[in-house]
Amino acid sequence: MRGRERTDLDRGSGTVLAIGLVAALATVALALATLAGALVGRERAVAAADLAALAGAQALIDGHGLPESCQAAAAIAQAMGAELTECARIPPDRLTAACRIGIDLPLLGRRIAEAEAVAGPP
Repeated sequence: MRGRERTDLDRGSGTVLAIGLVAALATVALALATLAGALVGRERAVAAADLAALAGAQALIDGHGLPESCQAAAAIAQAMGAELTECARIPPDRLTAACRIGIDLPLLGRRIAEAEAVAGPP
């Protein structure tokens, strides 16, 4: 009889265990989605900064001044959904560009990813 009573006390424990496992897996999945979103946002900012720096450096090489070169860099950054936050010349024809882009993360909400790049002849 005692064995039967003990079995009755364990009834439903599998359901509780399954709910706990599903909750743990959901938490891990949400954390991974947040991490993946942050990594993608960072790479988007890096790509925008790289291309903006390349566009600005090319404008410098083509004989344009710094304002026109920074305008070219800003246009590329904007086309990529980013904002050019810094643009400076490194003599003779190199250009540094910094960009930021807004990203929405599942657990953290709206965040900003930033990156900087330098382009031009060696």
